[in-house]
Amino acid sequence: MLATLVIGLREGLEATLIVGIIAAFLKRNRIPMWPMWLGVGVAVFLSVAVGVVLDLVEQALPQAEQEGMEAIIGAVAVVFVTTMIVWMRKHARDLKGDLEAEATAAAGRGTAWALAGMAFLAVLKEGFETSVFLLATFQASSNTGLAALGAVIGVAGAIVIGFGLYTGGVKLNLAKFFTGTGIFLVFVAAGLVMTALRTAHEAGWILVGQQRTVDLSWLAPNGTVLGALITGVLGIQPDPRVIEVLGWFCYLVPVLLLSVWPRAWRPTGARIPRVRLVLAGGLAVAALVLALGVHAPAATAPQNVALANSAGTARAAVTGSRAVLTISGARDARVEFPESAHRMVTRDGVTADRWQTKTPVSTASQKTSLTVDDLVSLFGRIPVGISPDTTPGPYTARWSESATTTLWTVGGGVLDTRRTTATVLTISGGGLTTSRTYTMAETPWSVPAGRVQASATSILSATSAATELRVWNAWLPIALGIAALWQAALALRDRRRASHALSTPPTPLPTPTPDGQNVEQGEPARSSTYAVQ
Repeated sequence: MLATLVIGLREGLEATLIVGIIAAFLKRNRIPMWPMWLGVGVAVFLSVAVGVVLDLVEQALPQAEQEGMEAIIGAVAVVFVTTMIVWMRKHARDLKGDLEAEATAAAGRGTAWALAGMAFLAVLKEGFETSVFLLATFQASSNTGLAALGAVIGVAGAIVIGFGLYTGGVKLNLAKFFTGTGIFLVFVAAGLVMTALRTAHEAGWILVGQQRTVDLSWLAPNGTVLGALITGVLGIQPDPRVIEVLGWFCYLVPVLLLSVWPRAWRPTGARIPRVRLVLAGGLAVAALVLALGVHAPAATAPQNVALANSAGTARAAVTGSRAVLTISGARDARVEFPESAHRMVTRDGVTADRWQTKTPVSTASQKTSLTVDDLVSLFGRIPVGISPDTTPGPYTARWSESATTTLWTVGGGVLDTRRTTATVLTISGGGLTTSRTYTMAETPWSVPAGRVQASATSILSATSAATELRVWNAWLPIALGIAALWQAALALRDRRRASHALSTPPTPLPTPTPDGQNVEQGEPARSSTYAVQ
């Protein structure tokens, strides 16, 4: 409720202040006011409609899409409130004079509709920002009813104060008012950053940086006033994640410094480009340090793997989409896998390169005539379909044998490998009316299943750690690099402006009269503390 009250009060006061200044100007110059009020009414209607439509669209979406839209609305709200704070910080002292200068220019075009359009655009801007900001705050609030009540109270208070300024019954130091409320809204917006990052994760957009940092359940217990203040107003979650804490600090620190930095300490003139260039250099150095200094563990399988039943060790040499498998030990072997044998597969939850090749095996050493005793020695029993009484043999044997070798690698290391031989025996004669076919399979070598599972678990852990570290060695350096380029561009712009200002002769300043009127332009003296009259 407190957050929405301050939002409604501040944004509403901005809008009523603008309308009051324009109304006072119209009254003083005897220009009809009804076009202005029409523009204000249309702007208010459209602002409310924007908030209602966004809420209805969100409610109609599936759960994941709802979370995604909440993240987008939160991000837009943060951008709006930041630009609002920065703009008002810069223009609060000169707001009245600037608006009256624009109103004079509009009146000079000879129509009240120009002033109505000015009021319409000003109120529409404030109203649209308020709708989006309040909607994002409602989504982050634990009690929507109280949040709505706070917004209504804030807007009503803004109207009362604005009317008091218009009639002259209220005098307000706008610079201090907007600075104080701006500081509070910086914390609210930082909380919206955390909320937007969480909803983006729930929408499946941000999967990195989800490790828990600290337990703040003691600071923001559910169902308490303090919990409502910390979580509902400031947006701080009881279980903040790494990406959320990082986003909170990256937003709060620079924007808060911008809001409270004394004007007397601000650089001026030729020092501004230098300060921006120094800041750009610092951001660029920080980006390079993070990108080069934070290393993720390699997600690879071991280079040498012991095979089951003391069959030796396996080692792979991977070159692009080709591989060579070398078996050393009791069953020495070397298998070359062509590019056509390569596939990307998932093995025990791990994405791996797989090669598989099938080769025929010579059967020249196999017997071409078998007895019943030979069949028993092969199969360990009399095969199905063979009877020593009716089909005593001997039988004519035809053999077909092939070997399939499979290799799975991750990062060039061996995750798993095995060779499986398939022998097909076809016998006929010896009393058989039809031929009989039998298939025998054998695995000469393989990696033990426990070893494969252990390697897969280690690779998954390293992959997860590398994904989480991407926040520090990729995402944050990119953000810092963009900020450095932005500051460098602003420095070049400021330098060009300074050069242009030096090459342009200065315009003599008008001398104000004792009654506060400008001798040359007839403009009232500007002040940050005033009543709108």
